[in-house]
Amino acid sequence: MCLSRLPLISTEGTWLHRGMAKLNGKTVFITGASSGIGRATATAFANEGTRLLLCGRRIDALNALMEELTAAGAANVHVFALDVSDRDAVEGTLRQLPAKWQKIDVLVNNAGLSRGLDKVYEQDPKDWQEMIDTNVLGLLHVTRAIVPGMVERGAGHIISMGSTAGHMTYANGAVYCASKAAEKAISEGLKLDLMGTPVRVTSIDPGMVETEFSKVRFRGDEEKAARVYANITPLQAEDVAEAIVWAASRPAHVNIHTVLMTSIDQGNSVTFNRRS
Repeated sequence: MCLSRLPLISTEGTWLHRGMAKLNGKTVFITGASSGIGRATATAFANEGTRLLLCGRRIDALNALMEELTAAGAANVHVFALDVSDRDAVEGTLRQLPAKWQKIDVLVNNAGLSRGLDKVYEQDPKDWQEMIDTNVLGLLHVTRAIVPGMVERGAGHIISMGSTAGHMTYANGAVYCASKAAEKAISEGLKLDLMGTPVRVTSIDPGMVETEFSKVRFRGDEEKAARVYANITPLQAEDVAEAIVWAASRPAHVNIHTVLMTSIDQGNSVTFNRRS
């Protein structure tokens, strides 16, 4: 859905999209925000006038992003280095955030990665560990640290990054697919656990997105990464970011459980239209 095509209404001099909740002034925490979907999501929320709390493993990239986000409309930006797979670091760092950054309205669990494209019985166990530690345990560490405060305040929204890989397993991707199936189950279970509270839970599940994802998967092999997107039109990070902001901006009584999205050239995890 293109938000720019929705009809507009005026509320006390501020033009808003019909049906959208106001996001300006809200505090949005995005993990893995230094590039790709995380960076695009930070920019999309900046356009809505939010306060942005951003973490990632590359602090230099986050520092470089601050001025750009302020220019895009962010009310305030605070960045810090964090490896979400390190439970002690997550708990300690988030507990020590400045007081004005402790009340988080929207958590975007974006940090994640894939390593290799190998048969599961041949893959390096270190790759399994990194994917599970980041995609599953990292998601849990951050969620566990943030959600109790949302419940206590009676407001909040957890948006986690899933994948079409969590809906259908593909060859040579068993562990990555398993990690995204786990995200799907965790989001569904978290929503049930939060029943009776106003806290919302959403899983955003994109298919192929042209970011650094494949470059990371193949450990910097740009030629191999480029072949993933050859002769096809993939999603862009901005497409996913728009879906995240759309879900976050629904009226408070509306919970978007799952957004399953692909480009027009992708049917599911294994079906693509590649033009010769």
